[in-house]
Amino acid sequence: MTAYPQLLHTVLDTTHPRELAEFYRQLLGLAYRPGDEPPAEGASEAPDWLVLRHPDGGNVLAFQLVDRLPPTTWPEHDLPMRLHLDFTVPDTAELDRQRQRAEALGARLLLDRYDDPEEPLYVFADLSGHPFCVFVR
Repeated sequence: MTAYPQLLHTVLDTTHPRELAEFYRQLLGLAYRPGDEPPAEGASEAPDWLVLRHPDGGNVLAFQLVDRLPPTTWPEHDLPMRLHLDFTVPDTAELDRQRQRAEALGARLLLDRYDDPEEPLYVFADLSGHPFCVFVR
């Protein structure tokens, strides 16, 4: 029997790991890996690596500090996105609700295809400029 590598989590580069981790924690209902929780109020931190997990414990996303992160120029290809995340919702009512949530958390709308009869979707940029899609499955 052949053994294959297993995906542990997807890592996103960012100049602000805590802020981006907190964005996805709230957007996706995830939890910090033990030891990665925000510090007590008033305490300072400068994390260079944080991990978010499903509430059941499986890793989902990690956030890695980088000195700079030029934003993608998508949909132009001068600086391609290289990778993006896809999330699904069951219907257009939930798609609209998630747009409101994402924008309230600081996401920026890049593409609105809500009225597409084949595949309603939104494409957003997260706080570090990484594109992600939310669409009706």
